[in-house]
Amino acid sequence: MAKRKRQPLAVPELIARKREGGKLDEQEIRDLIAGFMDGSVADYQMSALAMAVFFRGMDFDETVAMTLAIRDSGKVVSLDHIDAPKVDKHSTGGVGDKVSICLAPIVAACGVVVPMMSGRGLGHTGGTLDKLEAIPGFRVDLSVREFRAQLRKTGCALIGQTGDLAPADKRLYALRDVTGTVESIPLITSSILSKKLAEGIDALVLDVKVGRGAFMKTEPKARELARCLVRVGRLAGKRVSALLTDMNAPIGYTIGNALETTEALEVLHGQGPDDLRELTYELAGEMLRAAGMVKTKAQALRRVESAVLDGTALEKMQQIVDAQGGDPRVVEEPNRLAVARHRSTCVAASSGYVRGIGPLELGYASMGLGAGRSRAEEEVDSGAGIRLHVQVGDQVRVGDELATLYTSERARLRAATSRVATSFRIGKRRPLVRSRIIETIRR
Repeated sequence: MAKRKRQPLAVPELIARKREGGKLDEQEIRDLIAGFMDGSVADYQMSALAMAVFFRGMDFDETVAMTLAIRDSGKVVSLDHIDAPKVDKHSTGGVGDKVSICLAPIVAACGVVVPMMSGRGLGHTGGTLDKLEAIPGFRVDLSVREFRAQLRKTGCALIGQTGDLAPADKRLYALRDVTGTVESIPLITSSILSKKLAEGIDALVLDVKVGRGAFMKTEPKARELARCLVRVGRLAGKRVSALLTDMNAPIGYTIGNALETTEALEVLHGQGPDDLRELTYELAGEMLRAAGMVKTKAQALRRVESAVLDGTALEKMQQIVDAQGGDPRVVEEPNRLAVARHRSTCVAASSGYVRGIGPLELGYASMGLGAGRSRAEEEVDSGAGIRLHVQVGDQVRVGDELATLYTSERARLRAATSRVATSFRIGKRRPLVRSRIIETIRR
């Protein structure tokens, strides 16, 4: 069939229609994205459209069309050569969120193929790719060919987005970032799903975080985003579900790349913090359900626990690290990952119970130590970060250690230590500590 010739677009008319609350059809959205990529739609026009969408929104049909148009702006990976269910997980980002590192090998050890494409840290939230690169030699820049080959061989690959997968998303996000239009649920949805649908997956499980350290601060907005992601993903032909999870305190005890990778690897040894294990096991169970391998939550948790206890998840992680050029000895001995040599300790100024630990403050403090970046081109210090000695609900006395800070540049310690100290709230009454899992959304 001959390729349809694209007609010249009346871009100002489309912008005006959306500005007035009108609807764009599928072909108009596809032509806008194609024009954006070939230069016939200018950056300022796409920025104006993004602002119109920010204020007027998009319905589900428009959001599906936008998602698929961005997906189709580049290569769409085919994994049809792999005869197994293919399921990925995506988190909207949080402080101390190292779940992907232990989740992927657990799910792969249960027989699900996990093509996991992750991102780098920017601002107060860390990136899975930076954490994985704390493992000496670990490569995240696999080509699509290498990606497909590794999935067939090991059942899991942990990579960064290649330039030919959903390239329109990167360009559009850069415009949204500088025009105040990031916080648009239809645009967030199309950004997340376009990249995931380009991976060749059958199903997707989303971890939509809510709270002080999350992108979405309130449960109603986080729930709205989760439901939009699930519905649009399903309308695009994939099995999609979402967990709404609490991000009012850092996950686990560590923030920073080597520190978090070490803690995630401890989960594969059957250890690690309770909240990190809870999140990992719940998300793993939902991925097994999405893959059609279990019917109940109890069955899923038994499969997940078995993969950890019998060592198959640990063995799978060794295979992944070895396949991607990393040192597999790190998996068996997580403490091989070194932390930065300059350090400072933050202590309690009063006695009582830890009633809160500000994730946003700790995220920015870790960034100030060198563990994060404010611009995409900046390098990170893999050994920098923060190790907490307490969690919300713990009792402390004056002088007890609350956190240890690590950096390769001593001059960074003073400001970061002051910031960490302000992140702890200590009071007389023990707070109620709830589960990280708030709700599961499947439709």
